[in-house]
Amino acid sequence: MIRTFSYVALSGTLLFSATAAATDDTTQQYINTLTELGYPAPKANELVHIPPTMEDLENASLHPELKRVIRRGYDLFTNTQQLRGENVFNNMNCSSCHMGEGRMPFSAPVWPAAVTLPNYRGKNDHVNNLEERIAGCFTYSMNGKPPEYGSDNMLALSAYHQWLAKGVAMYPEKPVYGRGFPAPDRPAKLSYARGEAAFEENCSVCHGNDGEGLRVGNHTVFPAIWGDMSNNWGAGIVRVFTAAGFIKNNMPLGQPNSLSDQEAWDIAYYMSNQERPQDPRYTGDVKDTLEKTQERFHKHSMYGQARETDGHVLGDHNNTGEKPFLKPDSVRPRTFE
Repeated sequence: MIRTFSYVALSGTLLFSATAAATDDTTQQYINTLTELGYPAPKANELVHIPPTMEDLENASLHPELKRVIRRGYDLFTNTQQLRGENVFNNMNCSSCHMGEGRMPFSAPVWPAAVTLPNYRGKNDHVNNLEERIAGCFTYSMNGKPPEYGSDNMLALSAYHQWLAKGVAMYPEKPVYGRGFPAPDRPAKLSYARGEAAFEENCSVCHGNDGEGLRVGNHTVFPAIWGDMSNNWGAGIVRVFTAAGFIKNNMPLGQPNSLSDQEAWDIAYYMSNQERPQDPRYTGDVKDTLEKTQERFHKHSMYGQARETDGHVLGDHNNTGEKPFLKPDSVRPRTFE
């Protein structure tokens, strides 16, 4: 049976709802919709996966209790603020970075993690499983403390990731289309002043002039992108190339790929020159921390560097934001020796 699609605009992305088995025609429609938004067409050797929706979940022949757990994972993913003060200590939701409910290509869709982990991760120099990867997002992007491994909430989040990967073989041999935040080629020179001007013109209407975002009651409408309520210095998006990829592919909201490559990189550079809570791997000295983390991570960020506008050394502080601790127990090495 031919699979039919409906799609609606949401947070600048498109969500597709599948009602039957995938066909070449419907996959091509999916690709056509993305290319119309300015995204590149998949290469011949790339894996294209259309993640199932929550509507598909209701129609699936899964045990009702499993469906309930997956729905709980979806709820936590899209409203992670319900864990504020326990696991989350800033204004972020998982879906703040992984847009379109974690399904959207070029917005770091989360389903690849379910089929490529366990695997080695350079950031912490050991093999990570899916739960540890999720824990890393809580530790750095949420500036928080992850749910306990094996807990109800961690199980629910893992189940939601795996639901989105339904039908994909473990350890796919083909590269995944739209994985991560692929950045455009870096321009020869980045400019703080140009980035500031482009930010004010394109981003401040949602994220505020001071990057504070917008919060209504207990609900985050637009996340903070620097400052105490944003991610900390260990989050992946503090790397300039990661931020540039996110901005180019997803911002301004509802206008993906509307900024030039130069604008995306300049805004990312400007944002990466703003302060945020301390990296949980902080040793008490920013130079020592930079030395220990530079090769695997901070060589792509501005951490420990002097800001060109005022000479301020970024990350040279003890501020942990709202979080009453520096490093959660989940940040630890693993070895089989």
